[in-house]
Amino acid sequence: MEKRYSEYTQEELRNEIADLTEKAQKAEQLGMVNEFAVHERKIIMARSYMLNPGDFQAGETYAIDRDPGHSFYIEYMNGVFAWGYRQNSKKEKVGEEEEALPIAMLGEKIK
Repeated sequence: MEKRYSEYTQEELRNEIADLTEKAQKAEQLGMVNEFAVHERKIIMARSYMLNPGDFQAGETYAIDRDPGHSFYIEYMNGVFAWGYRQNSKKEKVGEEEEALPIAMLGEKIK
């Protein structure tokens, strides 16, 4: 049975990220778009477990990595996931659905 990322040590997470990065690069070179995307998502999850969820606060807005047109308003935290909604550049809510983002997808706090 495989271990969950929450059970990994920091060193194991670093090794997993390095392994996944290598696999993602190979998949990209071979044009395997779906496999590349899976590895990228796993990297984001592993990176999330290397971060401190306490560094992200409900009621705050953060930039979203790789999505410069939107920010993310956190309504609450649950483990390494920030729950809330995306905002456009005018700080207007985008979409009706609440969503969860792994904290590794969040960038700088927006003031």
